[in-house]
Amino acid sequence: MFCGQWIRLGFVIAILAGIAGLLAYGFSRDSRYIQSPLVAKDAPSFTLALVDGGTLALKDLRGKAVLVNFWASWCVPCRAEAGALESAWQKYKDRGVVFLGVNIQDKEEDARAFMKEFGITYLNGQDHGVWGIPESFFIDPQGRITYKHAGELKTSTITSKLDDALRGFVSAEAEKGEHRSVR
Repeated sequence: MFCGQWIRLGFVIAILAGIAGLLAYGFSRDSRYIQSPLVAKDAPSFTLALVDGGTLALKDLRGKAVLVNFWASWCVPCRAEAGALESAWQKYKDRGVVFLGVNIQDKEEDARAFMKEFGITYLNGQDHGVWGIPESFFIDPQGRITYKHAGELKTSTITSKLDDALRGFVSAEAEKGEHRSVR
């Protein structure tokens, strides 16, 4: 019986060590730098109800590069990137690019106040399709996702990834904060 207790104890320790190892591995990975399986694939089709009352289907944007940004008014990084997004929109809007903001997990009046506060002029709608925000997708004129970004966008990333999308380049992350374009 004494031997059986040691075997059970060893078994329990092995299971706990395995669980601890998996947790340690998971906590050591930064999810922002795990490549999305969506990149280099066609963007899923969708139709979005716009804040102004209209609707927009992704298929209607063929031939244009698209930046889709998921945000919420209460999201601190969303607030931090709002000015950079609007500034980039003003720079790129006449270059065959469409920005599409998608408000999630928010009240309509809060979303409208956010857009007014930051002077957002690009298209915006409301959906509940993602969990992490801010999250952005860059889509080339052929409808292929060229880059996915989780977290706050900086102006340099916005412009670099839009230029890549306009050229049809798929971006692959090399290391944290860096990227290189591949065809």
